[in-house]
This record gives sequence, structure tokens and C-alpha cells, in this order.
Amino acid sequence: MLYHLLYPLHESISVFNVFRYITVRSIGGAVTAFLIMLLLGPWFIRQLKQRQIGQVVRDDGPETHLAKQGVPTMGGVLILAAITISSLLWAKLDNPLVWLLLFVSLFFGMIGAIDDIRKIKKKSSDGLSAKGKLLLQVFGASVVGLFVLLHPGYDGLLSVPFLKNIHPDLSWFYVVFAIFVIVGASNAVNLTDGLDGLAAGPTVISASVYLIFSYLAGHAILADYLQIPYVQGAGELAVFCGAMVGACLGFLWFNAYPAQIFMGDVGSLALGGALGGVAIIIKQEILLAIVGGIFVMEAISVILQVGYFKISHGKRIFLMAPFHHHFEKKGWHEPKVVVRFWIVSIILGLIAVATLKLR
Repeated sequence: MLYHLLYPLHESISVFNVFRYITVRSIGGAVTAFLIMLLLGPWFIRQLKQRQIGQVVRDDGPETHLAKQGVPTMGGVLILAAITISSLLWAKLDNPLVWLLLFVSLFFGMIGAIDDIRKIKKKSSDGLSAKGKLLLQVFGASVVGLFVLLHPGYDGLLSVPFLKNIHPDLSWFYVVFAIFVIVGASNAVNLTDGLDGLAAGPTVISASVYLIFSYLAGHAILADYLQIPYVQGAGELAVFCGAMVGACLGFLWFNAYPAQIFMGDVGSLALGGALGGVAIIIKQEILLAIVGGIFVMEAISVILQVGYFKISHGKRIFLMAPFHHHFEKKGWHEPKVVVRFWIVSIILGLIAVATLKLR
């Protein structure tokens, strides 16, 4: 919005020329989202407390988590508001890719909100049915997959990190692949959201990496030099990623141990869906498995635990899944688990950026 309102004035007032630059607007989006979270956070937490919108702790979780019962949840509503407002303010609104990413974020946020509301009403950790949640997620992700495949300039080719000459063509199967990536990312972030600050930290890192890749993918010369797919208009997604970074940093202000608020499914499903959406739109799908390695590890730990439990008639690989609970059961304090997972996420983010030259 600011671009459309202020950039045309640059011919008479040169300072407005800065709105031409994606880098400036990405920083603006990040700072705006951060300030929205910081300024509205205390008020929002009070509103949640007054309405008794509190966390419902699962019965079979670690005993230390009982203290989290009743802590305000659904903070993802404010995260989404901050991201949306910042993106609308700083991004070019004639770019369909921006609207596509806002759609997937808000749609997955809606799924999470329905899930959270049902949990709160029933005062149980059982919300929306697994089948119902999955069907809604598949629908939302399929919109993105079909849009990308049918949009001019896109194709079913994959970009493989570290390998510059290998581009498998999935053709129409790319839609199924896109659904797998977006739904998988959404649920993986949701599974990771079990400790104070655990999901928000790696999301900041992942969004930061995709901010860089979005900017490069939308720059024809740089994309050609780095041998990554050029996607016309993808640079504007850097503004959205900047808003994600700012919103999650602002959320961490209140979500750091001991948490004053949780993001709930409305936040985790939306953020995961957004990361998956960015990965698909800028044609850096496989990279998400690297930069979001923490999320992947958490999801795989649940799959392995459930699968082994069934085939071994009650035996377990981990003391508890998702993976972060395993370390809690081993006696690690919650902040130690969170910070160490952040460290791993930072290393994975650096490896992801390194793929730009290691090809």
C-alpha cells in the first residue's frame, strides 16, 4: 500500500524513491510486524485471560507441563494480524504471489483456529478430527499447487540443492508434491510447538533464509548467476518473509520461558503453511527439508514412534515423542532444549544459504 501511495511521489520528493527497493520494504515489514506484536501483545494477553482462552495440556505429557495449564493461547491470531497488516502496508499489492501467500497463511490459520476453539470449549486436547483437519489442509495446499503449475512461467521442475544440472520434471504430479510439502510443513511446525519459544525460534531462522532466497529468485541477473530458478515477482515475497520474521520475534518477547502466551494451532499451522507456500512459489521446495530440519526431525520422530509402537506391540524408540519431549524426559530443562534446538536451526539455516554457491 505504501509503495502505491508514496513511490509515485519520488519524482518531486526524492526520498520516496526508497520505496522502490525490496530490501527497504522487507525491513519495514519486519519492524512494523515486530512493533505491532510488542505494542498489542500485553493488551491481547489480557483479552485472552478475560475470556478464559487458555492452554489445555495433554494428560500424557511431561509433569512439568502441568504449570502451563490455562496460560493464554491462540496468540497466532495476533501473529497473523501482524503479518497481514505489515505485508499489506509494505508489499506491492498488484503482485498475485503476495495474495497467494496471504491466502495460504490465513486459510491454514483458520483451520488452526477451529481446532483451538474446539479444544478450549471441550477443555480437552482433542480438537478438530485428524481427518477433517487433513482434508482442509489438502484443499488449501492444492490451491497453491494448481496456481503455481498453471501460472505463466512456472513448470513442474524441481530445484535440487547442491546439484545444478538435476531438475526432475514432475509434470502434473507437482500438485501432489506441493500438497505434501505445504501440509507436511504445517503439521511439522505444529508438532514442534510444544515448548516455550521452540516453534517461533526456528520459524524466524527459516523465514530469514527464505527472505534471502525470495529476493534472489525475483532478481533475474542474480538468479541466473547463482543458477537458481528465476520467478518473476518472487522478490515481493521477501516482504512477507520479513513480516514473518518480525512477527515471530515480537511473539518471542512474550513466549520466551516462562511463556505468557502460546501461539496455538492457529499460529503453528499458519506459519508452517506459509513456509511451505514460500518454498513452493519460489521453487525451493527441497531446501525446506534443510532449513526447516528441526521441524522435519520433530515430525519424523512422531512417525517413527507411532510406527514402531504398532509393529513392536508397545515398545518405543524415544522416551516420548515429539523429539523435544524425549530430552525433557532425560532430565534436560526446557530452556536448554529450546536453545539447543535454536542452535541446530541456525546451523541448518547457514547450510541452506551455502547451497547458493555449492552447486
